[in-house]
Amino acid sequence: MKKTLISLLEIVEVGLISLVIITVIRTVLVQPFLVNGASMEPGFSSGDYLLVDELTYRFRSPERGEVIVFRYPNDESVFYIKRIVGLPGERITVSSGVVTVFNDKYPDGVVINEPYILDESTRGQDIDLTLNDGTYVVLGDNRQYSYDSRSWGSLDREEIVGLVRLRLWPLNKVQAFEHQQYSGELRMEVESPSAK
Repeated sequence: MKKTLISLLEIVEVGLISLVIITVIRTVLVQPFLVNGASMEPGFSSGDYLLVDELTYRFRSPERGEVIVFRYPNDESVFYIKRIVGLPGERITVSSGVVTVFNDKYPDGVVINEPYILDESTRGQDIDLTLNDGTYVVLGDNRQYSYDSRSWGSLDREEIVGLVRLRLWPLNKVQAFEHQQYSGELRMEVESPSAK
């Protein structure tokens, strides 16, 4: 009887320790995310199961070209996945599908080359946004089917959950996503298949 009680207590202890570890990992390090919708096609499709890195942005700011998961500004219970195209302090325009960045380095503007967008005719509506400190412009790669900054404005830094790092499902599309950056000319450098 005494051995059974000790064994039961050990099982409970292991269970509690596991629960604490899982909670810490999900709260501080990574969080799962299931893509729902076509806004990031072809890079990400509905049903893709992703792991989102919640730690990186505790040490640095989000960068242009990164694919992020965030809380929708008008309903914190809803999560979206989009790509960052505009950074704090910049002016971003989208006109006839062309994204132009105006900042200190490019006061006359520079066009972003977006190789992850396959169909130029489906880029969607136009915008002209000037960003405050701590705000970003985020757009879906499938612009015709994306509800993004063109519809509801800029995204506050506090709403960002994290950076998409890994696709776990479907098995035939398992992929780790490298950090993507724009070069000095704001041309997207894509080292691996596009991460929506």
